[in-house]
This record gives sequence, C-alpha cells and structure tokens, in this order.
Amino acid sequence: MAAGVMLMPYADLEESSEVSVKWKTQRQELEFSQDSKVKRFCSKNILIILGFSSVSAVIALIAVGLTQNKPLPENVKYGIVLDAGSSHTNLYIYKWPAEKENDTGVVHQLEECQVKGPGISKYAQKTNEIGTYLAECMKMSTDLIPTSKQRETPVYLGATAGMRLLRMESEQSADRVLAAVSRSLSSYPFDFQGAKIITGQEEGAYGWITINYLLGRFIQKQSWRSLISRDHQKQDTFGALDLGGASTQITFVPLNSTIEAPENSLQFRLYGEDYTVYTHSFLCYGKDQALWQKLAKDIQVSSHGTLRDPCFHPGYQKVVNVSELYGTPCTKRFEKRLPFDQFQIQGTGDYEQCQQSILQLFNDSYCPYSRCAFNGVFLPPLHGSFGAFSAFYFVMDFFKKMEKDSVSSQEKMTEILKKFCSKPWEEVKTSHPTVKEKYLNEYCFSGAYILTLLLQGYNFTGSSWDQIHFMGKIEDSNAGWTLGYMLNLTNMIPAEQPLSPPLPHSTYISLMVIFSLILVAVAITGLFLYSKPSYFRKETV
Repeated sequence: MAAGVMLMPYADLEESSEVSVKWKTQRQELEFSQDSKVKRFCSKNILIILGFSSVSAVIALIAVGLTQNKPLPENVKYGIVLDAGSSHTNLYIYKWPAEKENDTGVVHQLEECQVKGPGISKYAQKTNEIGTYLAECMKMSTDLIPTSKQRETPVYLGATAGMRLLRMESEQSADRVLAAVSRSLSSYPFDFQGAKIITGQEEGAYGWITINYLLGRFIQKQSWRSLISRDHQKQDTFGALDLGGASTQITFVPLNSTIEAPENSLQFRLYGEDYTVYTHSFLCYGKDQALWQKLAKDIQVSSHGTLRDPCFHPGYQKVVNVSELYGTPCTKRFEKRLPFDQFQIQGTGDYEQCQQSILQLFNDSYCPYSRCAFNGVFLPPLHGSFGAFSAFYFVMDFFKKMEKDSVSSQEKMTEILKKFCSKPWEEVKTSHPTVKEKYLNEYCFSGAYILTLLLQGYNFTGSSWDQIHFMGKIEDSNAGWTLGYMLNLTNMIPAEQPLSPPLPHSTYISLMVIFSLILVAVAITGLFLYSKPSYFRKETV
C-alpha cells in the first residue's frame, strides 16, 4: 500500500451508509412534518377568512335590508272642527296623510266628542261659562293628538243656525259669544284658526262634500281607502239633505248647470275636478224652529190658554211660556198679543191633521223663477240620489228600529206615522223606556214634518222616495258638514314631501349586490376547496 493511504474496512462502510440513509429519512420526515404544519396553518387561516367573510356578508345584507325597509314613522296631520249647532256642540278630530292627493287631503274622522250642554247661542248671557263648557272635549283632544303635532294642528269652530238667529237678534251678543269661544280655544296648545258663523250655503255645500267624499265620488285613484271606487271615470255625485234644529239645507249638482239664482250657486275644486252646486239653506225650518213656528201659528186661534195639538200623542200635556215661544226670530211673523202668559198643549194624535197644520208653514203661492221649492226660493229639478243626514237620519232611524224594517216607501212611512201618532202617550213611554222624553214626545211631529218637507217642500215624489238614503255614519265618519269643511280647508295646507328611507334607492341596490356577490364568492370558494383538497395542497407546497 502506498504510504498515507488508509483503507476503511467493509463493515465500517456499511455502517456509515446506514447512518446516512437514516439521517436522510429523518430529514424527510422533518420536512414532511413541517410541510403538513404549514398546510394545516394555511388551510385553517383560509377557512377562518372565508367564514368571517361569509358571516360579515350575511350580517351586512341583513343590516342594510332591515335599515332600508323598516317601517317609516307615520307622517300625518291632524285637524279639529267644532260644530256649534243650535241645540248642542260636537267636536270632531280629523287625521290625514301629510302627502296630499290631487291638492286635497285624504281626511278621515279619528274621534268625536259631544260637548255637554246646549248650543253656544244659549251662553249669550253667561259667556264666562264657555271655557268650562268646552274644557272636557278639548282636554280629550290634547290627550289624543301627539304632543309633537299639537302646535301644527289647526282648530276651527263653525257656528250654524243657532248663532245666525242670535246675530239677527243682537249682533253684539253674537260677537261676545264668539270672542269668549276664541279666548277659550286659544288657550290650548293648538293652532287656533278662528271661530265664525258659517253661512247656510256653506253649511249645505260642506255637507255635500262630506257625503260624496265618504261615498267615494271624488277620488279616482284607490290609493288610501278601500271604499273609493276603482272607476276612473268621473262619477255622478249624490245630493245632500241636512236637517238641524234651526235650519235645513238642500245641495246637489243640477243636471242642467244653469242656476237661475246666483246666490244659490257655489264652486269647488276637489281632487283635481271642478264642481258647481246648487245649495240653499232654509233658516227657521229646522225641526225645532219649525215646531215653534207651528205652535205660534196655532195658538193664535186659542183664547183660553189651551192648544189641542194633533202632532202630539193623546194624553200628552205640556205647559209652554208665551215669552219663550216668541223668544226666537222664527216666530216673529206669528207674534200676537195673547190674554195669557202660558198655555197648555194637549195632544190629540192625528197624523193627517198634523200634516195639514205643518203644510201651512210652507208658502207656495208665488214663484219668481221657472221652478221653486217654497217661500219663493228657486229649486232646479232634482237629479240623482240624495244622502239625508243629521235629524233626517235620527228620526227615520227611530221608526226603522221601531218597525224592525227599512222605511221602503213614502206610503209605508205614512202608515207608520198614522199608527204611531195615534198611540196614547203612556203606551208610547212604556214601549220606549230608554228614549229621552224630550225626543220621544216630538217624534210624531218630527216624522210628519220630515215627510212634508221632503214631499211638499223639496218636491220629492213617491216614485223618487227610493233615491233618498238616510245616513248616520259612513266608514266610521259622521255624515255632516264638518268633514267637508276640513276637506275644503286642507286645500290651504301645504303638502309635505313623503318620508324617504335612510339610503337612496341606487345606493341600497348597489350595497345589496356587492354583499350578495361577496357571499356567493365565499360559497363557491368553500365548495371548490371541499371538493378538490389535493389541488389546494399542491398550491400550498
């Protein structure tokens, strides 16, 4: 052997080779272990990211959807109208959407409150009590209308025939009553707009508006109320018949638009349409004042202080002061010096004689126009259907309930009245124990008066009787002039922009699309990794 060369034994060489292989194997195992840890680490993080992204996208979609689509606060306005009639005062609260339709608010009745006591005209000598008189119903209004809306809620008081009569007697007294009313109503947290005596024509026309609004004759679009007709054509309107304690009104759109008496014509624009109506108010021909007129006329022929009256039931008796009888302007034409200060009414209960006595109140002896109602007042030919409300309804409803049937014809009504008026007073009281005597004793007269007024006064006939529809409430709103008054007044209340969602529509749609795409991408990636894990392992080596 050459010097310096050392030969390794075969056994040592084999051992060295085994160590090398073992070391390589350990290194490979270590590398594989490290790769597995890296892969597991990457897989875990990617899954966390995907999970977080999906949860975030779902939360974002839900949040945006709920925020955008949550109910908007109700954007409404309120109004209060007080109907100061001859015998009582009623307060009505109305409500309508702030976004108006065709320039007129869509108003409905929210609440009604009957003021306890007589009409405000009876407070002419005690105006200091008016505040207490109105307090209960006004307190109810403050409780019902949200505090945030009270300052912008208008309050109107309209006085009708009772105050018209008081103004005829004493303008100063009427002014004092209205001033006291204004002071009282101004003290509440509302936007008091004034107290006024409305004209008979206004009362009739506003009643006409109410009836046609409630029957859906104005709005062509069925946007707010299910009652409104779907017919897009302009519909025929109903006429309106109103009967109060001191006056009665008739209002309708004539078939021929020519109205011979200009003072009986009024124009309105409602829901984008123009209307010309005929209207007239007969002061002193409400049922209470008509009765006073009849008594004042009939007592003239009595010299011993007893009036046998066919309009009251047999056995009915009542004492009347002459000063009270002549205390209204409506009886001045019959005023006569009488030899007694009081007289007694004794009922005889004869419908036909009662009707004849009532007919004498209607003067049809002259007519300066082509056609007249009575007392020389122009009345065009009746046209269409009519809604009869207020005392028309209350009296007819009494007889309807008594007969448990509708008063289907004029003949049927006459038959009912003949039978009712002839009943002894004690029997009538026993048969109707829940009805106040003040109203019960006058139903014979009131029924006969309504029949006479409609047939002889307004020229309805037996064949047109079924065109009269007696109405109390329609869709929870009272038939009367106050709703029409509020409807007309809302033309002067500005409309507001509709409340809008928090996000513009385009932004809302964009966000929903973005978050939806994120959610879809996460779902696709997750499904891909689940179905091809080997591909994922290759990419992560």
